[in-house]
Amino acid sequence: MDLLARTIAQIEPLDQYVIAQAEEREAQLTKPPGSLGRLEAIAIQLAGILQTPRPALRQKAIVIMAGDHGVTAEGVSAYPAEVTPQMVTNFLAGGAAINALAHTAGARLTIVDLGVAGTISIPASLATGANDDHPILIQQPIGRGTANAARGPAMSRAMAVTAVEAGITVAQGEIARGLDLLGVGEMGIGNTTAASAITAALTGLPAAQVTGRGTGVDDQALQRKIAVVEQMLTVNHPDPADPLGVLASVGGFEIAGLVGLLLGAAAARVPVVLDGFITGSAALVAAALCPALLPYLIAAHRSPEPGHTVVLARLGLDPLLDLGLRLGEGSGAALAFGLLDGAARHLAEMATFAEAGVAGAEDDVD
Repeated sequence: MDLLARTIAQIEPLDQYVIAQAEEREAQLTKPPGSLGRLEAIAIQLAGILQTPRPALRQKAIVIMAGDHGVTAEGVSAYPAEVTPQMVTNFLAGGAAINALAHTAGARLTIVDLGVAGTISIPASLATGANDDHPILIQQPIGRGTANAARGPAMSRAMAVTAVEAGITVAQGEIARGLDLLGVGEMGIGNTTAASAITAALTGLPAAQVTGRGTGVDDQALQRKIAVVEQMLTVNHPDPADPLGVLASVGGFEIAGLVGLLLGAAAARVPVVLDGFITGSAALVAAALCPALLPYLIAAHRSPEPGHTVVLARLGLDPLLDLGLRLGEGSGAALAFGLLDGAARHLAEMATFAEAGVAGAEDDVD
């Protein structure tokens, strides 16, 4: 059995016995029932994933998958493809939004190059070792960007599987370092186009309904982008019953890596926080491969991309935040970590009525 199949086979339902224990404890905490709203349900979900009625999120990580897209040749982005390696270099130097937000969240950061087309420049002052390594960079490129999916498949099926399994391996490495909560993000100019094509292919909705402005294209460019997504679907004929085939025909290396990250984390009972539209499209693929994955997913936020609302509805996920975020990079996931910490801590650390010597609600109230 290959790594992908083994990983899928390892994903189990949440621990219902622990969930019952967590629900019992929740009902005894020193507060009116339901007064902490969704935090209570989130805490119980975390308990069921982590298999403890007192969940603790001590070790947190955010993993950013990076890759380029040949479809940028069709003029679908406001930014050139050269921005992808430049932004990866910015991540490594600590100058991006996700660096600040991960630091705020108390999360370590890992960047994975699965298919950046340009050169990632690592300044000598940041490199470690003879091969210009960087302590937070993993370089496992499947190729130098995908092919132009408006003209043919973005990648071969074998490449898609290799990228997914690379993501599983990265998840396993992060788990070996110690991991209680994983946030996922991405970097890749052109990837909202790929995410739109994946979403249209897997939901059957028209391209115009799931394609947005991405990096901020104008009205004319948006119409061109929609036409390109339609062309990607027409040329490749992705079959919604074949999620790996969809991924290979219209996806991206970094999106495939995200699919593996999600599956690898769930197989090890680690909760996963999705960022925006790109990570959501990866979750659509992963859930199509393994529906048992869904209870392990938490949606950080709702982005303005129209396809993201579609993705969240299809996955049955209610996002924690709605702040108009459309950056990517895992920024929304990092912001959600504080809420998840609060959810876990209230269940683990609050006193029960009996422990605190506080009278509970009267059974009979006139």
